[in-house]
Amino acid sequence: MKNSVFIATSLDGFIAGKNDDLAWLSTFPEIDHIDTGFNKFTSRIDALLMGRNTFEVVAGFEGEWFYKKPVFVWSNSLTEIPEKLRDKAFLIKGSIPEVLSEIHGKGFHNLYIDGGKTIQSFLKEDLIDEMIITTIPVLLGSGIPLFGGLSKQLIFECIQSTRFLDKVVQNHFVRSR
Repeated sequence: MKNSVFIATSLDGFIAGKNDDLAWLSTFPEIDHIDTGFNKFTSRIDALLMGRNTFEVVAGFEGEWFYKKPVFVWSNSLTEIPEKLRDKAFLIKGSIPEVLSEIHGKGFHNLYIDGGKTIQSFLKEDLIDEMIITTIPVLLGSGIPLFGGLSKQLIFECIQSTRFLDKVVQNHFVRSR
């Protein structure tokens, strides 16, 4: 069982700007035309677990549903998945142990954890095994941070760094236990 993160941040550590703004992700639009490892990453996960806020943002994107694996939407307030996504996304409620037990019980063990609050909650419980963080060199100044407070220090080892377009850096970290 493995919980992994694949996410982009601004240089100052935000995953979204003010009002969930993601336009800064297109600072270098040419990055969309090169392989940054996302397909390789998703080929080794069984399912995604994302928070409600992230789900609502990605569900609002134009075009076809982006994810090819089952998406579990972790929310204690959302009451239903939009009809167009009911065979692709599934509502899940409860504490982290309850959520993981339910997902693992369905045969999904290697999870892609997505969403700021969800990632922070998993880090607080020391349940993230690896993080692939792509840093876009733009300063947002404020927004939704990737990291929050922790009750203890967590040590990760950088096993790979890759530079794209001589502008963007991707670091692959694994948890040292």
